[in-house]
Amino acid sequence: MLRDEPLSQIGGKGVFVKEIERCLLDGEIDLAVHSLKDLPSQLPEGLMLGACLERDDARDMLFAPGKLGLDELPAGARVGSSSQRRVSQLKALRPDLEPVAIRGNVPTRLAKLGSEVDAVILSAAGVLRLAIAPGVALEPAVMVPSPGQGVIAVECRAQDAAALELVAPLECIATRRCIEAERAFLAALGLDCRLPAGAYAELVEDEIEILGFLADESGASARLSLHGSDAAIGRELAEQLKTRIAGGAPCKSI
Repeated sequence: MLRDEPLSQIGGKGVFVKEIERCLLDGEIDLAVHSLKDLPSQLPEGLMLGACLERDDARDMLFAPGKLGLDELPAGARVGSSSQRRVSQLKALRPDLEPVAIRGNVPTRLAKLGSEVDAVILSAAGVLRLAIAPGVALEPAVMVPSPGQGVIAVECRAQDAAALELVAPLECIATRRCIEAERAFLAALGLDCRLPAGAYAELVEDEIEILGFLADESGASARLSLHGSDAAIGRELAEQLKTRIAGGAPCKSI
């Protein structure tokens, strides 16, 4: 078991879904239910997202004794997270804190509070689905979520008309528009979770407004918000952020 290895070093997002997708392609199963943020931007040939359910809370959530907020944590506090995206943003927001790599399910990570770490950052949707008392939600403008965070998606074979008909009532059109822009952002980066990156889209007067974050191995980072009519705005966001990182442009305030 590779419980202590960073996700980026053991295969990225796809490491958790490859066997499920093999079963789907081989006809052993007809549907696969995923947290969308765990799916790579490019699905295997022959598979597709049959339905995207209405999005739950897309934010990250901070757990610390006394329900301290991010700006209230004392200097030197150890903050646990398995995510490069969260760690990179944490370093930009509070360079005086100490990120600590932790893995495991939600209860396992929370159990490390007070011993291995002083605070933990988790996905709000994962916490709320387990009916665990919430921590302090971090707004997307503070901590940009992972593309697809908070969305449950159903994957199926692209030519399986019966399966597609079965899951069609689960589809949320507004969520689909947003996550297509977020996944276009991820696809344009070409590396899925191997670079610290985040994107969050929402509909504002029927336009897609998407916020993105990107960092590189040196620690340089940038964030930017754009709006457009379709998923192409996600690709545009990725290209602009890559240009900013390459040019050493400072992080833009949102």
